Amino acid sequence: MKTIGYAALAGLVLAAGCTKDEAKTDANPPAQRGTAEAARPSGADLQYTPDPDPTPQQIEQGRFATDWTEVVKLDTTGGGAPIRNPEKWEQITADRVNNGPMFLPLSGDVSGPSVLRVQMLLDRAFFSPGEMDGYYGKNTAKAVYFFQQAHGLRGTARVDSATFAALARAGGSPQNLVRPYRLTADDVKGPFITIPENVQDQAKLSCSCYNNLTEKLGEDFHVAPDLLKKLNPGVNLDGLQAGQSINAPLVRDSTARAPGEVSQIVVSGRGSYVQAQDASGKVLYHFPSTLGSTYDPSPSGEFKVTNIEQNPAWHYQPNLIATAPDTAHEAMVPGGPNNRVGAVWMALSAPHYGIHGTNKPETIGYATSSGCVRLTNWDAKFLSHRVRSGTPVHFADIQGRAAGQSFGDQGMTSGGGARSGAAGAGARADSAASAASEEPKAGAHGTPGGKSGGPGNNRGTGRDTSKAGAARP
Repeated sequence: MKTIGYAALAGLVLAAGCTKDEAKTDANPPAQRGTAEAARPSGADLQYTPDPDPTPQQIEQGRFATDWTEVVKLDTTGGGAPIRNPEKWEQITADRVNNGPMFLPLSGDVSGPSVLRVQMLLDRAFFSPGEMDGYYGKNTAKAVYFFQQAHGLRGTARVDSATFAALARAGGSPQNLVRPYRLTADDVKGPFITIPENVQDQAKLSCSCYNNLTEKLGEDFHVAPDLLKKLNPGVNLDGLQAGQSINAPLVRDSTARAPGEVSQIVVSGRGSYVQAQDASGKVLYHFPSTLGSTYDPSPSGEFKVTNIEQNPAWHYQPNLIATAPDTAHEAMVPGGPNNRVGAVWMALSAPHYGIHGTNKPETIGYATSSGCVRLTNWDAKFLSHRVRSGTPVHFADIQGRAAGQSFGDQGMTSGGGARSGAAGAGARADSAASAASEEPKAGAHGTPGGKSGGPGNNRGTGRDTSKAGAARP
C-alpha cells in the first residue's frame, strides 16, 4: 500500500482543466406556478407501478456488480494480490481529505478520504462518478476506466499513482478539494415541501421542489446528503441561513467544457453509462446511468435528440393504463427536481423515450429503469448544455433486445429546437402513470416498453413510487 501526500502531489503537477475557485455548481430554481397550463408536449410516457423501493442491500449489490466489464477491455495484467486499504468511511473529514495521506492503489470494497478525493477529481475531470459518497463501486470504477482510456493509461479501473497524478492534472490541481463555501440567498431559498404519493395531490403543488435544504445542497454539490453531513459535523444543514458557511466539495465548474465539440451521444445498456464523444470517438464527458431492464428495455439503434427542456412538467395520463380506475383523471404535475423526469428532459426520436434527470440520484447505476435513460440531475443538466437538437444518439448492447434490432422511428426529423436555457419555461413531459398497472391500454399511442418510470428508494418522504428494478447482481 503506497501512501503519498495529496497536497504535495497536487503541487507538482501543472494547473489544467477546471479553474473555478468556488465549490458551487448549477443553480436549481423551482418551476414557476402555471407551468403546467402553459406546457407543450415533449412526448415522454412514464408508466410505473407501486413495487417496493430497492433496499439498501439491493443498491449495495448493484455497487459491486461487474456486468459493465463485459463491454470493456479491462486490463487485469500485473494487478497483483488485493491490497488492504486501512481507511474507513468514518474517517472522512474536511481536513483529512485536504491534508491526509493518499492510499494507493484504490479498487474494490474500499471507502474513506482517498476514495472521496478520487471521486471529486473525477467529477472535475468530466468523468462523473454519479453521487459522490466516499465509497468505491462500479460507478467510480467505470469513471476511472474511461478516464484512463482517454488519457493513454492502462485501463485497469484501479487508481494507481500514475492515474491519480493524471486525475490531479485534469481536475485543475486544486490545493484543497473541500473548501468553506458561503451560502447565498439563492442557495438556501425554498420552498421546501413533502412530495405526496398521490398524483392528483402532486398536481396541486406549486412545484416539485426539494424536500429540505440538505437535499438541495447535496444535489448542488453532487454529494450524498449523509456525506455532506459528515463533512459538517454538528451543523443543522436544514437550518442554515444566507451568509453562513459550510464545508463543500469543490465540484466541476458548470460552465467548464472539455476541448472539442460533442458529435454524438453513446448509451451503453450493459455498461450502464452515457458518454458524449467528439467526431473521432474520443470521450469528452462520461456519466453513470440507469437504463431499462431486460423486461422493459431501452431502445436499440440510432436516434437523435429532438428537443431539450429544462424543468419539464409531467403529464399524468391514466387512459394509457389498462387497469387504471375509471374514476382516474389526467393531472399535470409541475416541474422541479423531484419531478418524475427530474430537472431536464432530452427527448429522443424514439417515441416516448428520453435522457433525463431523476429524483433519486443514489440509485443511478445501481438499479434499472423502465426504459428511459436516467442521469443524476446535475449530470443531466451538464450534458443538456453541451448537446443540441439533432445530436445523434447511439444505443448499444441493450438488454432484452436481439442484436441489431432497432426500435422507434429512426428517420424522425428533429424538431422543437434545443432550449437549454429555458428553466421553468413551461416544458411538459407527457406521461402515463398508474399505481396499479404496468401495461398500456390496447390501441394507446406510444410503443411497447416506452416507459421511463424510475427506481424508488427511501431518500425522501412520499417520493417516486415507481417500478424498481432490483439492483443487478
